[in-house]
Amino acid sequence: MIRQSQISISKSYFMSGLYKKQYNGLLALGVALLIFGCEKKLGVDAAPNFDVILQKSEYQVGEEVFFNFTGTATTISFYSGEITNDYDHREGRILDLTDYGATFSFSSGVTGGAQEDQISILASSDFNGNYDNLSNVKQATWKDISALFPLGISPTFLNTTPQDISRELVEGKPLYIGIRYLTKPQKVNGLARTWMFQDMQIASTAFINESNPVIVNQTELAFQIVEQDKEEAPSRSAVSGTRITLLGNIYKDPNDLIYNPDNPIFDPENPIYDPGSPEYDPNAIRPEYVPYDENDPTNDPATEHWAISKAITVDKLDLGPDWAQPVKGIRSTMPDSFTHIYSTPGTYKVRFIATNSTIDKSRTVIKELTITITE
Repeated sequence: MIRQSQISISKSYFMSGLYKKQYNGLLALGVALLIFGCEKKLGVDAAPNFDVILQKSEYQVGEEVFFNFTGTATTISFYSGEITNDYDHREGRILDLTDYGATFSFSSGVTGGAQEDQISILASSDFNGNYDNLSNVKQATWKDISALFPLGISPTFLNTTPQDISRELVEGKPLYIGIRYLTKPQKVNGLARTWMFQDMQIASTAFINESNPVIVNQTELAFQIVEQDKEEAPSRSAVSGTRITLLGNIYKDPNDLIYNPDNPIFDPENPIYDPGSPEYDPNAIRPEYVPYDENDPTNDPATEHWAISKAITVDKLDLGPDWAQPVKGIRSTMPDSFTHIYSTPGTYKVRFIATNSTIDKSRTVIKELTITITE
């Protein structure tokens, strides 16, 4: 005899199995539709029906050139034909600057100390590029160009205007810039000063797109410190990507506490060395007392060290690719026109790049025009 409870359980089990079959079927259908949808690519029916109309083909410098548009496109970009915005150089551009000179500029500041006439700015075309020791530097011919550049007189940086250094360029040879720092005996001349240099750049005298193109900036000049006596009287100079900091060697003053045997730092009973003392400093290391040697030639020497740039060539400049100017983006409305002003006379080949695109495909048309710009 079958009980009612057994019938209920059997019915519940059957309905549960039926539901699962239906659910799995719907899931399979959904997955199939999803896969089908993913495989279907979003296409582009046609290239843009885009065109550009000019009222005339000749304009003057400073005059607005009106480009009137017809049709539509998803995106539009513009190449004026000028340097840095020329379609023909979209893969890269190297400027030939052989017939031009160069300028050098920087900013400088100074702090501390009292010594005068420590800094000289020099240029060389025959340095051998060996930064290992000062003798290599001394063997080169260096032209002192310090008179061209006023130096800072305080920690506030003083900017120099670009000064022409074309006379220092030798055809077929690189140029080096050097900054020489002299440290005089500090007991009688006062302590050495800290000199700082930044914003250094060498630019071409060529005038392109209303400016003189920068050939190398401070980071690219890649200055290195060359020491006279790195072991016995090292300077305290440093070079970063944005600043050169020059400071002479340490003056060993006999009155410094480091030469006083009664200085508490030499006392082994000093509580800073006692782990049980509240004054204990776990980083404190008791130094060995070394008496002052008045006959040591490194106490207060006259020294020099240099900061010297890498080899610089100024006859060619890699500008990288020319980039288009955006006119219309994907989400912006279609403009009726576009304007551009030329600052230099010449004949320019203009291109408008119009594209219809989706995530999967795009179709492009290029509209080309020739414009003459007169004075």
